Parts: sequence; C-alpha cells; structure tokens
Amino acid sequence: MILKILLALAILIAIPLIIAIFTKDEYSVEREVMINKPKQDVFNYIKLLKNQTSYSKWVMLDPNAKMEYKGIDGTEGAVFAWDSENKQAGKGEQTITKIADGERIDLALHFIKPFEGNSTAWLSTEAVSPTQTKVKWGFNGKMVYFMKVIHLFMNMEKMIGKDIQASLSNLKGVLEKQ
Repeated sequence: MILKILLALAILIAIPLIIAIFTKDEYSVEREVMINKPKQDVFNYIKLLKNQTSYSKWVMLDPNAKMEYKGIDGTEGAVFAWDSENKQAGKGEQTITKIADGERIDLALHFIKPFEGNSTAWLSTEAVSPTQTKVKWGFNGKMVYFMKVIHLFMNMEKMIGKDIQASLSNLKGVLEKQ
C-alpha cells in the first residue's frame, strides 16, 4: 500500500517536470498607455533610470532598497543596481544598451536574487498628436528549466503584464501632473 502511494506521488511530481521539458522557454510581454504630454517630454523622462523610483512597480516595492547608479544616466552604458531585503524586489541591475533618441530605450536586466536570470526590456514612445504620446513597455526573456516548471502553474504573461500596466499607469499619473 505504501509503495503504491509513493509511486503515485512520484508520478504526480514527474508529470510537470516532464511537461516542462517540452514547453517553450522564451517569453515576451508588452503593454501600452496613452499619456497627455508631448513625445519628447515623455521620452526625456523615461530614459533616466533614476526616474523609475517614481513609477516602476518593481522599484517601488522597497523604498529602502540600496540603489546605485553608474555612468551617465540616460545614456548607453548607464547602470541602475538595486539590492533589497524584500524577496519580491531582490537584487539585480539594469543597463541601458541602446537609445534611439525620442523613440526607444533598450535595457539589459540581470537578476541576482531571489534567483539568477537575464531578460531584456524596452520602452518606446510614439506621437499620437503634438500633445499625446503612446508609451509601450516590453519584456523578453528566456526561462531556465526551474522557471518553466513554475510557469506551468502561473501565467507569466499575466503576472508581468499586470506589473507593467501598473507601472505605466503610475508613469501616466506622474507625467500628467507635471
């Protein structure tokens, strides 16, 4: 009887582990918001990593996190590093890898805690009118095997998408009050 129970448990554990081998390991999430500000004003704000403290849901998770900026903010090669005791915020850094002035900023993200990982992110601006700008924020990455197993039980698109949308709403609120 005990052997049958142990065998059943082993099979229940093995099924998601085997399924994860065959699931996609890449993800891509994108959200957008309309902001009632001119495009260049919006872009000049989002290209500065230090401004994320006022709109990024992830940065705002721990206002007491140790934050460090390297390089010239708003230029290629600038780095924002964080280290938090809050497990949701964790530890990591992001680097501006490319800027198309007024159009798009590309970022490399390196997560250290609670687990190691790399992703890319980007923000783009598009003028809808002289006083209205569409901002898109996207994340792309590759999941390690462990994350693929977790992804079977959690919707990464929905989870990250919700946080991006909250951050974009914060950004809209901050910029439209200026």
